[in-house]
Amino acid sequence: MKKFLKNYKSTIILILLVIVGTVCGLIFKEKATIVKPLGDLFLNLLLVIIIPLIFFTITSSIAKMKQPKRLSKILISTIIIFLITSIIAVMVGFISTRSINLVNSKDTNQIKEIFDGNVTEDIELNLLERTVNVLSTDKFINLLSTDNLIALIVIAILFGIAINKSGEKGKKVAELFDSLSEIIYKFIEIIMYYAPIGLGCYFAALIGSIGGVIAIGFLKTFIVYLLVSLLFMLIFYTIYAFVAAKKNGVKLFWKNIIPSALTALGTCSSAASVPVNIECTKKIGVPKDIAETTISLGTSFHKDGSSIGSVFKIMFLISLFGTNVNNFGNIMLIIGVALIATLLVTAVPIGGGTISEMLIISMLNYPIEALPILTIIATIIDAPATLLNVTGDSASAMLVARIVEGKNWLKVNSKKA
Repeated sequence: MKKFLKNYKSTIILILLVIVGTVCGLIFKEKATIVKPLGDLFLNLLLVIIIPLIFFTITSSIAKMKQPKRLSKILISTIIIFLITSIIAVMVGFISTRSINLVNSKDTNQIKEIFDGNVTEDIELNLLERTVNVLSTDKFINLLSTDNLIALIVIAILFGIAINKSGEKGKKVAELFDSLSEIIYKFIEIIMYYAPIGLGCYFAALIGSIGGVIAIGFLKTFIVYLLVSLLFMLIFYTIYAFVAAKKNGVKLFWKNIIPSALTALGTCSSAASVPVNIECTKKIGVPKDIAETTISLGTSFHKDGSSIGSVFKIMFLISLFGTNVNNFGNIMLIIGVALIATLLVTAVPIGGGTISEMLIISMLNYPIEALPILTIIATIIDAPATLLNVTGDSASAMLVARIVEGKNWLKVNSKKA
């Protein structure tokens, strides 16, 4: 029990204060808006750190990247599997929320007024034009704005590649960016100490203005997400294990996955689950080099739970603001944004999805004030999302082993063991 409380302490405190804020909003109604500045303070702290967080962390990760030649086939297979399984996860998330209004549509006009009408009724889509606009900007100074996050990410990637290609001459810069990235993460940790107060006050003011509509939406979102994630794990990971190694693969997957699953639930951190997950994956029968490579890469680039969660965040905002998404182009935009946003979710508990959430807001033209709403959704679905993220990497590792070593990979590696 002590370990549980230690691991979930931040989440419990955050949720409790949000509940307190919600209750205060319901009781005091418009009078609760007096504490809104304390909520705005938390939002401002997050927004200030967004630009350096993106630039330093992405540049640093690219600059340090070294690809062992002997693992090229594993890496290619891993990318293919990650892409396919991520698309499946996003599609499941979309289908499961397509016919559900997470927020009552009759209240959307009142909600829009709270956000000063800064809401897009329809997602206008010109794919080529929109792609160019989000991928680039004509002034360097524009990169320092949260309105141009994708352009900043592109520049960060290119800058990281340039450092990487500079070899020894770029080594000191890579080390500097690595240090800056660590400092940024520590800065976020400090900000998150204030999160319970900031979000509690934010929701007291928000609920005081619009009533309990959003609170009910959060509860509905959590219940639906929990059911979807458990069914996804039970059905799709069983299928993945079966495709990888037939009935024996299914048996070994469910027999050995429990320690990493419990670690994921206990820490709410994909990164913290890596050591245990690698060991569990190797016990399934996945070769050591495949297990280590796939699980390590999966922590950053493969998150089924976060993929489904990104769709839930988008669909929550769509329900909240009454956005029209009935045509095929808009549906594809939602799926694309969810996939890209998931890549930006870091593997740390509480606060790891801030970049992702800002991307969703900016790409779909929602008001920046909606960021705390997505932060709450990320918090309440954190445990089941991490569970899917971690166990999904093990299932993917089995599929990679099937591609790299052939259909008899499990039998061959069992004999070696």
